[in-house]
Amino acid sequence: MASAPLLCDGAAMLPFLFLALAGIFWGLGFPLGKIALHEMGAAHMVLLRFAIAAVVSLPFALASREARALFRSAPVVIAGICYGVAFVVQFEGLARVTVTLAALLVGAMPALIAIAAFLLRERVSRASWIGVAAATLGAVLIAGKPDGSGTPLGIALSLIALLIFLAWLLALRRAPKTASAMAVPAVTVVIAALAVFPIALLLHGAPPLRMSAAAWAGIAGQGLLSTFLATVAWNIGASRVGSAAAGVFINIEPLVGSILGIGFFGDPAGATILVGGTMIIVGSIVTVLGERPADGGLADAAHGLSTD
Repeated sequence: MASAPLLCDGAAMLPFLFLALAGIFWGLGFPLGKIALHEMGAAHMVLLRFAIAAVVSLPFALASREARALFRSAPVVIAGICYGVAFVVQFEGLARVTVTLAALLVGAMPALIAIAAFLLRERVSRASWIGVAAATLGAVLIAGKPDGSGTPLGIALSLIALLIFLAWLLALRRAPKTASAMAVPAVTVVIAALAVFPIALLLHGAPPLRMSAAAWAGIAGQGLLSTFLATVAWNIGASRVGSAAAGVFINIEPLVGSILGIGFFGDPAGATILVGGTMIIVGSIVTVLGERPADGGLADAAHGLSTD
């Protein structure tokens, strides 16, 4: 078995392209969400975001008997619930911190994935650990001191959301294997939308529908790009590489979010953005080069595969 993927092969690079796209789309969710949060609460925004994503996902979720059976799969149901709840918690945190800080706190996620992969006895190469450490440190460096960037509650909610996202990946570890790459992400999004609905009603009542064009654009962008396409891209990419390599691409999300937060929302900027951003990119490359073919684990979980 080769110790690293054949990066000269275009097909070998395709999963990493999908992972990069997922990170970019998720990163766009922070500024788009901040726009919508000016006119509604976080739970309402997440509900409308998932409602749009669910409408697009439903044809794939109902396309075959195999896909429809996933609605009765306990791991997929749990994963869908975790996915929706995680976004509610994350954007409740975003309502209390800057776009840049909320995005950069996601930099802790790859480390959580790598640690979880290690605890689940998935092979993680030394080079991948170095890449994860560099990329995560870069995100932490960019975040800097949170003085004036948010409240302790906002920071706590943002970090709690990461643990729920990790539970989403762990639940999908035991999801049934499917022939269609679209089945698991589509069903997950639909279940997430159903899970968010009662939470939003309990917290804030019925969602407002009379909003500005800017708010609706932010919600539509989140639904199509940051939820549906991001989830599909992540599932396709992560199913073909190890957890450490997949996880480090989440650091593209804080990089994109911080750049947009500084450029469009006037969040504080400094020289650490350049240094931290470079560390994120270099760390991602090092992790890809050090990646070993996985024998199953969290990466497979993201696509609903189980090779145990």
